[in-house]
Amino acid sequence: MLSSNLRQLHRLGRGAINMFSTDAKQFPEAKRRFIPSQGTYPHGFFAGGSHCGIKKNGKADLALLVSDRPTTTSAVFTTNQFCAAPVQYDRSVINGARDAREQRVRAVVINSGCANAVTGQQGLADAQEMGEAGAAFVRMFDKERGVEHEGGEALVMSTGVIGQRLPLSKITDGVTAMQVDETHEAWMRAAVAHMTTDTFPKLLSRQVDIAGQPIHLAGITKGAGMIHPNMATLLGTVCTDASVPQSLLDKALAHAVARSFNAISIDGDMSTNDTIAVIANGASGVVVDGAAYEQFTTALTEFMADLASLVVRDGEGATKFLTIEVTGARTFADAKQVASTIATSSLVKTAFYGQDANWGRILCAVGYAGVALDTHKVNMAIYPGDNSDPLVLVKGGEPLLPVDEARASEILKQEDMRVRVELGLGSEEARMYTCDLSHDYVSINADYRS
Repeated sequence: MLSSNLRQLHRLGRGAINMFSTDAKQFPEAKRRFIPSQGTYPHGFFAGGSHCGIKKNGKADLALLVSDRPTTTSAVFTTNQFCAAPVQYDRSVINGARDAREQRVRAVVINSGCANAVTGQQGLADAQEMGEAGAAFVRMFDKERGVEHEGGEALVMSTGVIGQRLPLSKITDGVTAMQVDETHEAWMRAAVAHMTTDTFPKLLSRQVDIAGQPIHLAGITKGAGMIHPNMATLLGTVCTDASVPQSLLDKALAHAVARSFNAISIDGDMSTNDTIAVIANGASGVVVDGAAYEQFTTALTEFMADLASLVVRDGEGATKFLTIEVTGARTFADAKQVASTIATSSLVKTAFYGQDANWGRILCAVGYAGVALDTHKVNMAIYPGDNSDPLVLVKGGEPLLPVDEARASEILKQEDMRVRVELGLGSEEARMYTCDLSHDYVSINADYRS
């Protein structure tokens, strides 16, 4: 904890800064239930957000997350071959720390409004300078707290329009002037500053017990379009005060991301900038090893799945939240492939938008997923979000006719639904999270640059 004087220093910042509201009332009423009014945050992490001048509308566009000590950090990135400069820079920082067996990362600098993607060597230089601004902030942060400076590198993340240079001086000045604090309000400011076409800030925090001792997780993500598995525009940072060895953190993140951020799809597009990082600073004193690793991985996976679900709930133009659940597969990969094929089908997504019980579109997607089936074993049902009775549509590969259209209408009017497909071939299962596809999606993306 900072002393009262030092806390005031960080609240004031080191220069003029544009203030903005984090009041949930400014966001769509239907989305406010997903915006936390309070939180429980990991020890030793500070957050902040501001408007530094990237966005012409004066909205928040710069965020900063800082640890008061060196961290163990792991990340996964887009597989798009035109990966943006921040992705290339962050890979070098994390791989350098991993190869040196050192804890180097202390901060993450995030800007919205400009992706710094497809910007050539100048973009790489700009990403590096953005990282250096974060490192300079950490040095000042340590100096103000009167502690020895240790491990000062910063990751950088950018989101927004592709093919434009960063307004670098605005970002570096904004980082210098940034206010950071441990409060819920400070974390909310950082979450708001991540937003582009998002309609609400995506912030989640919780306390979980690992080996009978409490640790904390906090995560911020952004994304509303260009979301598809294998990292797609989607940014996210999860902070924890657990102490996790590098190899175990890498392993836990790989497991968790396959079942969370790589299990969501909105429009099937893959961005150039996508990054999910997990940063562990050990401030809780709880060491994750041995049996505690399984508990930590389960907690991280559940947390990241909940965080990723917020992205789907904010899918551009979305009116439905759909969980696609495939069970009874031979392998996890098979289950994931079938679920992904259903989740990315435009015909399936438009049927849910139109509240049309066109179950044939779902079964068709199962059939062309590229996974060997015994069609006589396939069962399919739609479960409503209110936990009332499901609508069973297919049993043993045969349709249950006639379809109860009245019941189908009741279910399809709900916002949350779960499609369950049982393959009857094994014990593996997977989930995908997606949304419907509406007229508004076209309007939002047609007007994006204007």
